[in-house]
Amino acid sequence: MVQAQSASPAGGADGEGTEEQYVYRLGIYGWRKRSLYLLVILLLSILVINFALTVWILRVTCLNTEGMGQLRIRAGRVRLDGVSEFLFPLFAQEIGSKQETSLLVHSETHNVSIKSINRRGGVSSSLTLGPQSIDITGKRFEVMSNTGTSLFSAGPEHCVVGVGKLTVTGEDGAECDHSIETPLVRAEGSKHLSLEAPTRSLYMDAPKGVHINAESGSTKALSNTDISLLSTDGVLVLDAEWVRLPRLPLSGQAEGTGQDEEQPLYEVCVCPDGRLYTSEAGLTSTCHDYSGKC
Repeated sequence: MVQAQSASPAGGADGEGTEEQYVYRLGIYGWRKRSLYLLVILLLSILVINFALTVWILRVTCLNTEGMGQLRIRAGRVRLDGVSEFLFPLFAQEIGSKQETSLLVHSETHNVSIKSINRRGGVSSSLTLGPQSIDITGKRFEVMSNTGTSLFSAGPEHCVVGVGKLTVTGEDGAECDHSIETPLVRAEGSKHLSLEAPTRSLYMDAPKGVHINAESGSTKALSNTDISLLSTDGVLVLDAEWVRLPRLPLSGQAEGTGQDEEQPLYEVCVCPDGRLYTSEAGLTSTCHDYSGKC
């Protein structure tokens, strides 16, 4: 803005020598000045709001030099305290809990899957905990004790129980489609032991012998056809106070036994093919006389 001013000389009043002077005022006035102040106030307000929001976020998330919230980032590991929720897959080399605390993996609506990925990106083994089943996929499954001892292992070729004793508590026992290799089969105290083959044959084989022992009960062998006891190199031992064969066929009667008819005596005879039969005992052996039973 430019403003003109006039000044009169000190020596006269006739108007001669009058000199005009111009005064220049520099600055912003009017609506421009008010707009500038309003813009500065708006910028300061935005700065204060941003600073307050930053402080609030830091307080809420507990962001510090070690991490954020319950998350602690340390050398070689990440530590999470409390309950953590993952919305997407978690990739980690090892997952563990603190000392004297348990590790809980929970899924509210879906299953829990743990997978091992090989270098090609394929799944080498997996563990899936579903709502109705547990699925394990891998070349070999093994259960270890805290001392490193193998308790149970399963693979494509065989299944091994590494503990000293395997107990089956089901009322129907255990059903196996193939053979079982074990040094001892025993029932619990005050219970019966039963080995059955409902539609096929039952075989018991051992390189150094098969021992059948009932300490406080009896032993029964029932078959629809034949029962074979075979020893390739050794003898067949029946060690008992009484050995009864009640259904052996009887061949003829011996004369001159000199025994009471109410209490006859019988002789057990063996055929060349191994079959057994009985004949009434006489003064001498009667097996040859009644060998026609063979």
